[in-house]
Amino acid sequence: MASIQTIYGELDEAIFASLKQIKLLVCDIDGVFSDGRIYLGNNGEELKAFHTRDGFGFKAVKKVGIKTAVITGRQSAIVTKRMGSLQTDFIIQGREDKKTALQALLVEQQIEPEEVLAMGDDVPDLGMFALAGVKVAVADAHPSVVQKSNWQTTVRGGFGAVREVCDMLLQANNRLDDYTGSST
Repeated sequence: MASIQTIYGELDEAIFASLKQIKLLVCDIDGVFSDGRIYLGNNGEELKAFHTRDGFGFKAVKKVGIKTAVITGRQSAIVTKRMGSLQTDFIIQGREDKKTALQALLVEQQIEPEEVLAMGDDVPDLGMFALAGVKVAVADAHPSVVQKSNWQTTVRGGFGAVREVCDMLLQANNRLDDYTGSST
């Protein structure tokens, strides 16, 4: 099995090549964009932490023509606000059946499954994996998700895993230097 050297280490050559076809990056929220923890205050307020590196990466891939989406089983104003600030193309919330949600999006946008990269961390994300050409598990994903993935990030969910995938997409499309100043 041949591999390509990336800024995050080696990646299978076939997977790296498939990144050049990606037109849609779709991510879960809890456990991918956030670390999966939900903070609840005494007055019922809910808080989540998002890493700024992930946001930078999400915006960077949009600039090279890759559409972005999030599909989450929960409904949250926090997600609406954060993903809106990142100019996310598609914010789909309150959809526990992520496969059906993604299928509808692919039909609507006329995107083929091999043009989709899905990122997940837990069993509900396997529905997205069923329709994605490239399936990525975050470093701390549930074992069943890791087993179904094409690769696993080196970084945990909520701590830059989305940025890692975005950098890989940029590198595969020879655009990484535009956003990192890197010469790899």
